[in-house]
Amino acid sequence: MNERVWGSTIAIAVASMVSVSVTSAASDLDVPGGAGLAGSASKVYGADHGVSLGGYGETVYENYSGELENGDPSGRVDRWDFLRSVLYIGYKFNDRFLLNSEIEVEHGSTGSGGEVSLEFGYIDWVLRPQANLRGGMVLVPVGLINETHEPTTFSGAKRPTVEQRIIPTTWRENGFGVYGDLGPVQYRTYVMTGFDAAGFSASGIRSGRQKGAQAKAQSFAWVGRVEHTTTPGIDLGASAYVGRAGQDLLEPEATEPDDRLEVSVEMLEAHGAWRHRGIQARLLGVVSWIGNADELNMARGLESAAGVGERQWGGYAEVGYDILTESSINASVIPFVRYERLDTQDQAAPGYASNPANDQTIWTFGASAHPIPQITLKVDYQAISNKAETGVDQFNVALGYAF
Repeated sequence: MNERVWGSTIAIAVASMVSVSVTSAASDLDVPGGAGLAGSASKVYGADHGVSLGGYGETVYENYSGELENGDPSGRVDRWDFLRSVLYIGYKFNDRFLLNSEIEVEHGSTGSGGEVSLEFGYIDWVLRPQANLRGGMVLVPVGLINETHEPTTFSGAKRPTVEQRIIPTTWRENGFGVYGDLGPVQYRTYVMTGFDAAGFSASGIRSGRQKGAQAKAQSFAWVGRVEHTTTPGIDLGASAYVGRAGQDLLEPEATEPDDRLEVSVEMLEAHGAWRHRGIQARLLGVVSWIGNADELNMARGLESAAGVGERQWGGYAEVGYDILTESSINASVIPFVRYERLDTQDQAAPGYASNPANDQTIWTFGASAHPIPQITLKVDYQAISNKAETGVDQFNVALGYAF
C-alpha cells in the first residue's frame, strides 16, 4: 500500500474517531425524524397531514486567475451562474405513509446547459422508530453533503471538490430500503441501480450516475450508512457502497450478446462533525475501487492516461468560527479554512498511466455570513494545484437561501 493510500486510510480512521463538520447557523432548521435530511427537505416529517413546501437556491460568481500555476495563460472565462433553484414538495397521507420529493431547475434554464430534474422522489412507510421502509428515487447516504446539500448547510461558495469528484454529489438512484433509529446510532440501507461504467473516465465516476432516468438495471448495488448523533454537537458516521456497473457493456472481444463486462465499484467513507461555542469543523475521508478497470478501458477505447483508474481517494478537513457567537446580534459570520486532497487515478489500471493533473490539492479560505439562518452570503478564495502544475486559482461569491 503506497503512502497516499496510507494517508487516506488514516484519514478515514481518524474521521471515525474524532472529527469535525460545519453545520452552519441553518442547523436550527433540522427536524428530528427527517432520516438524514436537512430541515427544508424534511418538512413533511413534521407535518400533521397534507401538503408541505420547502426549497432552496443559490447563485455563484466565479472569477478565475489568468494564469495556470506554471505561469501559462489559463484561458478561463469568468462566469456568474444561477446554479440551482429547488422546490421540495411533500405530502403526508396519514401517520404511516408520506411522499417526499425535490424538483430542481439547474443553471436558470432548460437551455444553455440547464435542465429540470427530479433530485429525489420517494414514498416512506413509517412503521416504528427502529425500522421504516422507503422506495423510489433516493439520495445515496454517503458523505456529509449528498443528503444535506442546501447552501445554508455548508461553508464555501461551492461544495467541496472531494464531494463532487470522488463522492459524486448530488448522487441519487432508483431503489428501496430501510432506515431507522436504534438509540445510539441511526442507519439507512438501500438496494439500488448501480452506476453505468460507460460514463466513467480518468476524472472519476461522476458521469456514471444514472439519476433515475430510464436507468439501466442489469447491474445493482447496495449501500449502507451508520452514524452516531446522540451526543450534542458531535456527529460521527461511516458508509459503504458495493455494486456492479457493467450494465450493457460487452467484454472487449465479445462474440455473443451475453458476453457482458463485469465492472465492480466499492467505496468506503467516514466522516465526523463537531460544533461547540462557535467552533465548527469537518473531517471526511473516502476511497473507492473499480474492478476490471483495464478491460473497461479496452472496451471503451480509452488509452494511456485517459483510462479509468483502479483506485480513487480524497479527503478534507475544515474548521471555522462564528465570530458573533458571544454577541447579542442574532446573526452569524463564520470565517473558515478548508484543505482538500484528491486523486481520481491514484492507481492506474494495468497497462495504463495516471494523469498528474488529477492529483489535486485545494486550499479554500473564506467566510459565510447568515443575517438569518435561512439566508447565506459566502465569499472565498481557492488555491488549486496539481502534480501537472495546471491548477487555476479562483475567487468565488455565492448567495443562497433555504426555507
